[in-house]
Amino acid sequence: MSSKRPFCSRNGRTLLIIRWELIDMNYEEAVAFLDAPKYNTIRPGLEPMIHLMDLLGNPQDSLRIIHIAGTNGKGSTAAYISQILQCAGYKTGLYTSPYIERFTERVRCDGREISPQSLARLTSRVYEAVQQMAARKQLLPTAFELITAVAFLYYAEEHADFVVLETGLGGRLDATNIIPCPVLSVITAIDMDHTNLLGDTLAAIAGEKAGIIKPDGHVVSYEQRPEAAQVIQRRCQEQQASLDMVNLSRICIKKQTLEGQDFSYGTDDTYHVSLLGTYQVYNAATAITAARCLQRLGYAVSAQAVSDGLAKTRWPGRLEIVGKNPLILIDGAHNPHGVRALRQSLEQLFPQQKCTFIMGVLADKNYSSMIEIMRPLMRRALTVTPASERALSGDTLAVLLRKDGVDAQSVSSIAEAVEYCRKEFREDVICAFGSLYYIGQVRAYCLKAGDHNGT
Repeated sequence: MSSKRPFCSRNGRTLLIIRWELIDMNYEEAVAFLDAPKYNTIRPGLEPMIHLMDLLGNPQDSLRIIHIAGTNGKGSTAAYISQILQCAGYKTGLYTSPYIERFTERVRCDGREISPQSLARLTSRVYEAVQQMAARKQLLPTAFELITAVAFLYYAEEHADFVVLETGLGGRLDATNIIPCPVLSVITAIDMDHTNLLGDTLAAIAGEKAGIIKPDGHVVSYEQRPEAAQVIQRRCQEQQASLDMVNLSRICIKKQTLEGQDFSYGTDDTYHVSLLGTYQVYNAATAITAARCLQRLGYAVSAQAVSDGLAKTRWPGRLEIVGKNPLILIDGAHNPHGVRALRQSLEQLFPQQKCTFIMGVLADKNYSSMIEIMRPLMRRALTVTPASERALSGDTLAVLLRKDGVDAQSVSSIAEAVEYCRKEFREDVICAFGSLYYIGQVRAYCLKAGDHNGT
């Protein structure tokens, strides 16, 4: 056996990382490597990814991909499309980020997460390639590029019929954009986010998202605001790519309850989704448009597969009920567009009713606008500090909320926030939102306690 050296992960635990000659990482070592602070940076650009995938044999070139970019709705739309393809009989990979509870959630095939053993084995291959890059003094990959490489290896090994591939940040310079022309490029709702990296206008951000559109490709886009729509249309013209734009006016919502939503889109067919919130109907319409485009391209995606796929889709952390006594919902809304959609959905589900909120945000987000949007629905708020180096402290957030006239207090942990709500606000609707970096902890705590079943 080759020798091993100590490695200190972000949480301070000492783990063993194997030298690059050895290809037998275990799961803990693999996650520690993929999450190592030295790789945990945001650096748009494709050069390191190109070198890395060259060393790994470019498995992405053999994959049939549906590529998804956008500001909000990427994960939900990807989940819908993936489930539709599975119901159509295709073996389907699904690559998303970030994860809610488990690292392996990010890489799935036919609904099953990559096994810890496969993650460890494939990460060992990626680790070897990174060591070769280091020896050549090449720029090293980021953490997102590393896990994306693992995903490409996995889907090629699994012989997936389709891979539904979500970008990490932007599109044009995102690690996932190393792929050749995909079967479909799908662009979900575009809004202001990551302005320090993507630009400070809607048109600039749309330009980065539209960077996934390739020559002679086929594009499906959510109904965008005019500034973003014009950029997408121009990019399609430049690349001679076809464009199907979702028309939200053709949606007819027939029923909305806590059990799900019934709607039609452009035909007499009625679809059912279990995901809550009007925005999930809009995301479903984007998935339906994608399915109809695939049908025109000759892929066997029946109307029944579309209907069944939408009905079967589950997507944790997006206006999800995780407790019933009191009613506790969680939502990953973390920018003004997402928070605006969350507010609209809460107003429709609970008319004339204010809510108790659990709120935690990252310091680089537009939390002032998020507060302004949600304030009319706030009966009170408990603030927490997400487990991220980029987090805004719960104390600071509580001060900001109180300045805005909200009854707010900071609590030390997720458990304290949930238990306080259970004890003091049993008649309220409780909603946790603000960052995907902590709602997974809310979800895990509530489900572990049996709250999801109303116990």
